[in-house]
Amino acid sequence: MKERNELIRVFTGSEVSTIMLQGALDEIGIGSMVQNDSQSGMSAGIGGFPSFVDLYIQQSDLKNAEPLINEFTKANN
Repeated sequence: MKERNELIRVFTGSEVSTIMLQGALDEIGIGSMVQNDSQSGMSAGIGGFPSFVDLYIQQSDLKNAEPLINEFTKANN
């Protein structure tokens, strides 16, 4: 049976930080997805505050991504 490769959240931060990490992951060949719920609320007219956005990667990429994510988190806290 083939294992499901699910998306997992690996980072939550400001939009700028999240996009920087996404770029760093892309440079080492790891694709990712940004989810920004505050933008969705503003588009729908609900309003919202600029807040945190989430970064997701495939479960199968986690082992290769962890060192970079850990380094990025330490450098940006």
